[in-house]
Formats: sequence, structure tokens, C-alpha cells
Amino acid sequence: MAMADVAVHEELVAPWVEWSRRFRSGKRLLEAGTYALTEGAVAAGCRVFAGYPITPATDIAEYMSKRLPQVGGFYLQAEDELAGMHMAAGASLGGLKAMTATSGPGYTLMHDAYGWAITNEIPLVVVDAMRVGPISGITGAPGQGEFYVSRYCTHGGNFETIVMSPASVQETFWLVIDAFNLSERFRTPVTILTDQVISDMWEDLFLPDDYEALSDIVVPRRFNLGMPFYPVGSPAIDVPPNVIGLGSGVCVSAYTHTEEGYDIEEMEAQWAQTYRLVNKIRHHRDQLLRYEAVGLDDAEVIAVAYGAPARTVKTGVLEARRRGIRAGFLRLISLWPFPDELFARDVRYLVCELNYDGQLVREVMRAAPDKARVHFMGKSGELHTVSEVVQALEGVVARQRVPELPYIWTEVK
Repeated sequence: MAMADVAVHEELVAPWVEWSRRFRSGKRLLEAGTYALTEGAVAAGCRVFAGYPITPATDIAEYMSKRLPQVGGFYLQAEDELAGMHMAAGASLGGLKAMTATSGPGYTLMHDAYGWAITNEIPLVVVDAMRVGPISGITGAPGQGEFYVSRYCTHGGNFETIVMSPASVQETFWLVIDAFNLSERFRTPVTILTDQVISDMWEDLFLPDDYEALSDIVVPRRFNLGMPFYPVGSPAIDVPPNVIGLGSGVCVSAYTHTEEGYDIEEMEAQWAQTYRLVNKIRHHRDQLLRYEAVGLDDAEVIAVAYGAPARTVKTGVLEARRRGIRAGFLRLISLWPFPDELFARDVRYLVCELNYDGQLVREVMRAAPDKARVHFMGKSGELHTVSEVVQALEGVVARQRVPELPYIWTEVK
């Protein structure tokens, strides 16, 4: 029986499912993930990019340096990644949609700017094209080491983040538009965790002929020129972001601040600010859930992955089903807030990720009914092969453990 003959229910929950149906006609290209990301940003209304080149994100800067002047935008070459993010945040405060991009080593340098942007509710899109680590690692090999860093991307706590990850060139185009929309609606930086494979690989890419036709799905930039600087004690979204320099007369502070944006050393203000930063995201989790699922209805083991590894893991699940194993597949697109609700099934889970230390798996263990039934298959610098995934699924079902395969660490303690 061919894999195509395997009857299995598939589900993709993301706004671009409907978007892609509406915009079927257009240009068909063979392009890289970095190109798709750039075009998605332009289509979403991004008009400022500021950053510092670093493999495998350098192509994003190069594409942006050519593309933005064509649409009346601005490319800024920063002296380092921290400066690049501050520049992008400043451009957003000035009223323009902005983006920056980097890889793991540069991503860690951005933490102070992240906190500043989160605290002051600045819409911004940040792309991290992950590569294998630690630190600089190998520039041409994929990794997934910033899963937790993207959640806790600055010091001090008392905040939530929105993080998403694409798994194809086409999806990258739509996901970037989605990220800009969410950054505007939630008044916060939105992080896109891509990786070296998704960034560098070339695939079919369909683009609308006219980005103006996307106007009804793109959230426009609106301006809050008055007070308050942020809604005190309110988790409301769809509040126009702040813009300075047009007579609004507010201060943008990295410290706990009042509703007018000025520094203050009072715990009541700290509580109000924290309530706002945390609950504007937690209270609207249902609007942030994006995932792909295959064969969950009858699954006795569910393989979990995100980003590039999900591509071979999904194929492995379909092959396992062809062999009679009731395997399911769950690809997380929205990573943070973590989608606990997807792990309510009391089955075995096999978590596949591109790191040995195990990060995603720890959240699955926390969310699953029985953490003892969560298994880990980590690799470093190279994707899981289909045969490895099939062998692991067979092992989990038959022996309730992952077989000892080359380059795979099998324990999480």
C-alpha cells in the first residue's frame, strides 16, 4: 500500500489557510525561505528593517536592502544586533512597521532591547534563524536552541511573549504577515523562530500579483496620540499602539512606568503594568493557537515537532501508519504561549527537536497527563531521518522506549 493510500485526518489551524484560498492566482516562483520572509514583511506593510548580518539570516538583510527602497521604505545597517533592534523599535514608535532579523549569537544580544519593547508595548517583528550551538556553533547547520530564550527573551520576568515557527517557504510568507498583524493587535514584539533549513532551502512560492489586494487581511498601523500610554489594569487588545514625535508628549521608559509612560517607584504601578503585559496575551490565547495535526483521532503515540524537523517527522508518521502503527503527528506553529490544550490526550508522545538538551520536550512533559509517557529524540545539526522516526515510533509502541539510535540522546531527567 502506497503512503498516499493511508487514510488519515489532517488539520491545519492557522489564518493563512483561508488567505491562501482567497489568493490562489499570482506569481509562481522558486525561491528561498529568506526571500519569502522578506516579501511577507513587505506585503504586511513593513517599511523599516534594521539589523546586522549573520548567517543564516544575512540574506534577509540583503533582500530588505534591495526591496524596501522600492516601496518607500528604509534599510538601516546597524553596528550590532542590539543596536539593530533598538533602531527597529524606535522606527515603530515613530509610526512605521519595522522588523529585525538575526541568528542565535545575535539573538542573545537583543535582550535589553526586547525588554524595552515589551514594556513599552512596541509592535515589532523579530526573526531568529536558528543554527546549531552552543554560542556560534556551525553557521551552516540548523538548530533549535532558542526555544526557551524566545519565551524568556529579557530579564526581570512579569511578561508573556508571542512566538511562531514556519515549516515551509510558502508558509513563511503568510506567517510573517500574521506576525505583523499580531504585533499590531497585541502591541508587542512577535518572534519568528525559523532555522537554517527553512531559511536557506528553495521551494515553490506563490505570491499574490498585487499586495494591495491583501489590504483587508493586513492590520494597518494606527496611532495612539493621546492618553493613556497603556490601558491601566486592562488586558484589552486592538488598542492603537503609541507613536511619539507627533505632539503626544509621552516618555518611553525601560522602568516601571505610569499610564503616561513616566518612571515611578510604586508597587501599585508595577502591579498594573505587569497585569497588562501578562494578561493581554493570556486572556486571548484562543486567538494565538496555530498548529498542524495528522491522525490524532486514533493515535496511540503522537510525534511532536516544529520547524524543519517537522517535515521528516511527518513523513515518518505517515510511513509508520502504512506499517500498521497508529501514530499521530502534531506540529506546533505557535510555540508561546505554549499550547497546553493540544496535549490533553493520555497517550504516548515522541518529541523530536534539534538539540540534545531537550527544551520542547520539557513543556510537553509539563502539559501531558503523564510525563512518564513522554519520550525524547533529540539530534544536533541535522534533521531526523524518516527511518529514525519510524524506528522510534515502533520502539515506543512495542517497548515503551526510544531505541538507541546513532546521534540520539534518549533520556530526560
